[in-house]
Amino acid sequence: MVKLNKIYTRTGDDGTTALVSGPRRAKHDLRVEAYGTIDETNSAIGVARLHTADLAELDAMLALIQNDLFDLGADLATPETAEPPAYEPLRIVESQVTRLEQDIDRLNADLQPLKSFVLPGGSAAAAHLHLARTIARRAERLMVALARSDGEIVSAAALQYVNRLSDFLFVAARHANNGGKADVLWVPGKNR
Repeated sequence: MVKLNKIYTRTGDDGTTALVSGPRRAKHDLRVEAYGTIDETNSAIGVARLHTADLAELDAMLALIQNDLFDLGADLATPETAEPPAYEPLRIVESQVTRLEQDIDRLNADLQPLKSFVLPGGSAAAAHLHLARTIARRAERLMVALARSDGEIVSAAALQYVNRLSDFLFVAARHANNGGKADVLWVPGKNR
């Protein structure tokens, strides 16, 4: 369990931060960027949840996702190495991906089919969920770049989870827009 007695340690004053497994990395390191952007996604979901109290099922799904995102951050902050750690590191697992897919399917079942791309907006909840979606996509791009870097490993389950997350947030935004009825649709060339 995490124990935080002192918030500042001064150890990061040199521009580095410690990974869960101990080694220090530059604060601009791709791995640190990836888990930092997962944290940013989680914060954006927290703001979106200020507007989902009347959508109990969706809000409960978002609460589970917020917890998963801490798991994902811990996963990314504990790189796989040739020598396994003395403890079992926290990793995203397939069941978390499966649950996310089931939640997507559940919310999508009630939505009207799309005939155009959706502009971010509509209700406050939908707008914030769209913002969280774009941050999740940035996190995914960083995780893919990290996974393709020499000597770095990102699990397939972690990559699947972050890919499904942005899909979930898109469907959730539509759900928050009165089941898609209040979606703001893109009209190609409307302002020419």
